[in-house]
Amino acid sequence: MFVRKKQNKSGVISVQVIAKQNRKSKLIKTIGSSSDNTEIERLLAEGKKFIENYGGQQSFDFYSNITIVENIVKNIISHKEIGTELLLGKIFDDIGFNKIDDKIFRYLVFARLSCPVSKLKTSDYLNRYKDINIPVQKIYRYLDKLYINQKARIQPISYAHTLKVLGGIISVVFYDVTTLYFQIDQEDELRKRGFSKEGKHQNPQIILGLLVSVGGYPLAYEIHEGNKYEGHTMLPILDSFKKKYDISKLVIIADSGLLSTSNIDELQEKGYDFILGARIKNESSNIKEQILSLNLTNGQSTIIEKNKVLKIIISYSDKRAKRDKHNRERGLQKLEKRVQTGKLTKANINNRGYNKYLKMDGDISVSIDMEKFEKDAKWDGLKGYITNTCLTNDEIIENYSHLWKIEKAFRISKHDLKVRPIYHRIRKRIEAHITINFVAYKIYKELERQLKLKQANISPEKAIEIAKTIFQIEVKLENGIHVTQKLILSDEQKYLAELFGFG
Repeated sequence: MFVRKKQNKSGVISVQVIAKQNRKSKLIKTIGSSSDNTEIERLLAEGKKFIENYGGQQSFDFYSNITIVENIVKNIISHKEIGTELLLGKIFDDIGFNKIDDKIFRYLVFARLSCPVSKLKTSDYLNRYKDINIPVQKIYRYLDKLYINQKARIQPISYAHTLKVLGGIISVVFYDVTTLYFQIDQEDELRKRGFSKEGKHQNPQIILGLLVSVGGYPLAYEIHEGNKYEGHTMLPILDSFKKKYDISKLVIIADSGLLSTSNIDELQEKGYDFILGARIKNESSNIKEQILSLNLTNGQSTIIEKNKVLKIIISYSDKRAKRDKHNRERGLQKLEKRVQTGKLTKANINNRGYNKYLKMDGDISVSIDMEKFEKDAKWDGLKGYITNTCLTNDEIIENYSHLWKIEKAFRISKHDLKVRPIYHRIRKRIEAHITINFVAYKIYKELERQLKLKQANISPEKAIEIAKTIFQIEVKLENGIHVTQKLILSDEQKYLAELFGFG
């Protein structure tokens, strides 16, 4: 066997391990591909190491002779799913996480992407489908090690890769928070009841603050007590991130939930530029009058000076107006049903959601204030952004529009990676659990990026689903030799293997 460099039509060099069989060259393994000379040298070294370790594990073409297949099937001694390692392993290495020489870390990250279940079920999954035996207690002990040794290394690796993807500069970051609940009754110093974005107000929770780049690539995270005001979580992570990577100038983009006078004052004092979602209905009477006197048409925007430093960008959208009207009317319908039941009391009259339309009639009757409902219609379609930047209106609105990518990050983490509910109770294991999810999401985003570059017609979720169907069998022949074969049979398996070079 030998290592070969093969230049593709795109100019990228593929590094392959080749064997001679019957005077013909047979591809044993594609190590990887790159156009970077340093990376190519690394792949060549990896190829040579693969040959050294190849030993008695020989590949055998089962498809060349059906009779042979029938005779040796009964001698199959193992079969295991290898597709996720072939697919996600390449992405994992491309990012640079292989610098962390830790197989359990690798296994747990891949399991979170392909089969996100509890640690007990993860242990069973690895054993059943991967032929990897890691008892659940070993996984728990490993989480302690992960927290102590690996967290500090993981975020810089993710940052360096993101920096490379974005062309060597990160000047705009997005920040948001979410809540992650626990299925327990008792609170402790970290897990506390608070406002739950998931409606799990009865469950103790933690707050997860996430910083992402343009494109939605995760940069850093921090966890906080479940009852902490989310506005107080932003500055610590920003200061730490800026100092850690020696970044001189950052534009921070966050939604109105992070808007507070103290936050704005601190951001200005520390030299940050920012674009925050504005709570235009909470502005001063003077500014509200200016906003409502505007006569903007679809797509138009204007500037209202808040003070010498801050300005509010007001934009109008027909689509947003239609959505605002729909939501108001739906809220009104729900209120009307509740009023008809006669169960609403004075305690229900507050500014939570559409309860603001309720009013007291006399001492005992609760009704809907239709005048307030109609006045609210004047705000339909209007959106505000408060900023201290010198960007144009369009640039401000465009930058803020990318905030949905962090919402997508939370959605993927909660639904695809199943980051919650969390069953751990020790803080370092909670941190380790979040760290594994952080790495898994980074791999998801890089897989998404590479699929887009390859102009593939499948999503990351679909690619992982296909990978999970690729197995390898090992057979012991009569002469004692062990032979292995990847089973890449279906068209979609072949398509995925061709995309990522592991056929």
